[in-house]
Amino acid sequence: MYETIKTDLSDGILTLTLNRPNKMNAYTEQMNAELLDFYRNVDADDDVRVIVVTGAGRAFCAGMDLSEGGSTFASEQSAEDYRDLGGQVSNQIYEVKKPIIAAINGPAVGIGLTMTLPMDIRIVKKDAKIGFVFGRRGIGPEASSGWFLPRIVGIGKALEWTLTGRYIPTAEAVDAGLMQYESDDPLEKAYEIARGIVDNTAATSNSFTRQLLWKMLGADHPYESHITESKFLHWAGHNADADEGIQAFVDKRKAEFPMKASELPDFFKEKT
Repeated sequence: MYETIKTDLSDGILTLTLNRPNKMNAYTEQMNAELLDFYRNVDADDDVRVIVVTGAGRAFCAGMDLSEGGSTFASEQSAEDYRDLGGQVSNQIYEVKKPIIAAINGPAVGIGLTMTLPMDIRIVKKDAKIGFVFGRRGIGPEASSGWFLPRIVGIGKALEWTLTGRYIPTAEAVDAGLMQYESDDPLEKAYEIARGIVDNTAATSNSFTRQLLWKMLGADHPYESHITESKFLHWAGHNADADEGIQAFVDKRKAEFPMKASELPDFFKEKT
């Protein structure tokens, strides 16, 4: 179905691989269209519990494919109609209701890094080349990174990284909270985390939690989170996942949650 990405589903974990290894998985309009299609449809598949995103070959994503030179970012659309490619995908990732883990297995610069910001857990290969290099190319941040990046690492670090365009040591990225882990094998670590999610948590709980934490970043008052959390807990208290989770704890056994993520009501309709 896809040419620039590939997908593989195994035991609840869907691996999404950026698949242009001979071009270091450089980003193209076709890749953008395929990623949009994937993220728009993945919530419909209840067999997918966790998404792991990685790159084929030695890179994660070397940024935008610049083979067209200076015209790469030129568009015939009007300024009012134009929407950057990375922003289209980042906003779609934000709407996904399943946990997403980035296994950054090699270089990730420009859009190769900003596309991971709306993902939930980022694991980077130790000493991989990563950076927000836009200023060194005469362009600016994209993929809604002006919203995501300061919320993840704070405004000071976000400005320092983007204004200098320097490459970021992976240890510094972990210390700043951009990455949760650095690893010699990011994909193996991602699978370890994903397996823990699939084996030990309820799909309904994680679907709600992912939406809650992201959407409450824009809330004006903690009371908004209180109201939404209360609605979910009231619903959960009348449904099978909470019954199973609590009874399994009492029985000192592994929980076998029966519900699917698609059974979760929309508690965020008024906020989207």
